[in-house]
Amino acid sequence: MKLPLAGRVAVITGVSRRKGIGFAIAGRLAAMGASLFVQHYAPHDAEQPWGADDVEGLLGELRSKLTEGARLGHAEIEFSQDDAADQLVDTASAQLGHLDILVCNHARSGGDGRLAEMTAARLDAHWQVNTRSTLLATRRFANQHDGRPGGRVIWMTSGQMQGPMSGEIAYATSKAALAGITLSVANDLIDRGIILNTVNPGPVNTGYLDEDTADRPAEVLQSVLAHFPGGRFGEPDDPARLIAWLVSDDARWIVGQVINTEGGFRR
Repeated sequence: MKLPLAGRVAVITGVSRRKGIGFAIAGRLAAMGASLFVQHYAPHDAEQPWGADDVEGLLGELRSKLTEGARLGHAEIEFSQDDAADQLVDTASAQLGHLDILVCNHARSGGDGRLAEMTAARLDAHWQVNTRSTLLATRRFANQHDGRPGGRVIWMTSGQMQGPMSGEIAYATSKAALAGITLSVANDLIDRGIILNTVNPGPVNTGYLDEDTADRPAEVLQSVLAHFPGGRFGEPDDPARLIAWLVSDDARWIVGQVINTEGGFRR
């Protein structure tokens, strides 16, 4: 049987760590037959409590997941730079040709706070990485798309539409903007044969919910865990399974939606 993404090329951002959602998405799409172009920026992870992975080792693991005939491209790109979005799409197309799928999984962590602590610099830093680069990468991706079937874009938002995130005002603002503009951009893209949907993965343990590498106190972790009826945090493969379906032909009738995949998380 032909694999569902055979012959298609997927660009996935934020693939720097094995515990990350981006790595789980890349593994899923590789198993479905896609060629992959992954963006990574390990210096950002190195500044966080959970630390960075060896990128070359990570890329080697992804190569081992590729199906016959599929290829892997990659680049280190810092999304705070003005030309980063164009660099992403142009480098991916130069390495792998026409691009069919764009998954904007990257996000800035840290440097946030409550409203009383907000500054223009904090707000701008999250806007540049989380929102501006996502919109501009989508624009560039759409410009190279030739209308062939299978054009897909996935954005990642967060749980700010489901409940307050008062301690992460800059991050929540930048992610809320993506959720809020999804329908307008999806309406634009569908005329060019591209389907856009946005996913809220809920609290997924990518390292920041492990006590030894968390960015918040242990009592906060236990409080969050208590709100999961299944007794566990989300795992990277939980949203990855949804995203793998959304970029397949089986989800071709799902357009412009903001989808929450939270395992029944009770706020």
